[in-house]
Amino acid sequence: MKKFSLIVAVCENGGIGYKGDLPWKLKQELKYFSRTTKKLNNPTKRNAIIMGRKTYFGVPETKRPLPERLNIVLTRDPSSNIYPNDVVVCKSLQEALNKLEDIPLVDEIENVWIVGGTAVYKEAMQSTRCHRIYLTEIQTAFECDAFFPEITNDFKLVENDADIPQDVQEENGIKYRYKIYEKVSN
Repeated sequence: MKKFSLIVAVCENGGIGYKGDLPWKLKQELKYFSRTTKKLNNPTKRNAIIMGRKTYFGVPETKRPLPERLNIVLTRDPSSNIYPNDVVVCKSLQEALNKLEDIPLVDEIENVWIVGGTAVYKEAMQSTRCHRIYLTEIQTAFECDAFFPEITNDFKLVENDADIPQDVQEENGIKYRYKIYEKVSN
């Protein structure tokens, strides 16, 4: 069974979104998200990203589905035909994970990323298949209406991967730092 990781940017007050969008404009941080969720060891494979319906529609229309990754959208109404044919639509996180175990997807997918929103993150963090949280800690508070769940003692801070900067980044006067938490108890 394939493990998955979460990737998220969180501001000082725990916020991750506002009115269906990101509360901040950080181009380099978005590039980090894109680069990280596309990164492969085997160039014949691709990664999958799992997100809720609101997260999917929070992506600008010209940028969705997110390229070079299998987009999986979780929705209570999977019969809706508002998604392109190359987007996999599932009713639950478990259904999505089960689909990723099926042939041919199990051989095609290298990494699985959970990219939001709040309810999807919360469920994913409780799963025994959750491996890591790639968290961008934004060192400013923003007005938000969507928040990241509390990181429990099941996770411990680990050293960043070699290609992830350790030091504080700054963009548009906003400071942020990349951190990785790994699940320790399963």
